[in-house]
Amino acid sequence: MRILIAGANGKIGQHLIRKMADSKHEARAMVRDPEQAPALQALGATETVVGDLEKDCSDAMKDCDAVIFTAGSGPHTGPDKTIDIDQNGAIRLIDTAKKMGVKRFVLVSSMRAETPEKAPEKIRHYLQAKLNADNHLRESGLTYTIVRPGPLTEDPGNGQVEVSEKLDRSGDIPREDVAEVLLEVLDATNTENQVFDVLSGEKRVKDALGNL
Repeated sequence: MRILIAGANGKIGQHLIRKMADSKHEARAMVRDPEQAPALQALGATETVVGDLEKDCSDAMKDCDAVIFTAGSGPHTGPDKTIDIDQNGAIRLIDTAKKMGVKRFVLVSSMRAETPEKAPEKIRHYLQAKLNADNHLRESGLTYTIVRPGPLTEDPGNGQVEVSEKLDRSGDIPREDVAEVLLEVLDATNTENQVFDVLSGEKRVKDALGNL
């Protein structure tokens, strides 16, 4: 499949491109700045396209079979930018995928997104934005998978995770392992129209997803 990666220049996106280069899938990396393209192609992107999540991305999505949304406003931006990217950017891309006939949409969300009102005030807006995007995808009619990782780390991935519809424990997960999960769900039909939490664990990614 040809996969449009939104947020390709982010940390999860870069890991995903490296992993996808060794798979049967083709990574189309979407970037805002054309100067980012050579570095992503060096990582293994089959092609790069310029697109802005705050604008129409129809051209970037042409001939794609699926979309993986890994974009985020980042930890150093205010609530307005979080809403622009994590919520409205995701919703705009979901609607574009539906218009363009793309059937499969994989969205990176966050653990605890289903209960933003219980979160510390400083991250409540972030989880609410994620929840709004999650709900829009679930109601879109697209075949979706919503991946909700716990706190992200820069540690090297070891390919071992725990996944469940709800993980009632603390923990974290390397961004590299999140990328492996995103790649694996493309071929795991049991993850279609599913929402699940993911943390570091003791099972290989494929086995953990197989037990959903």
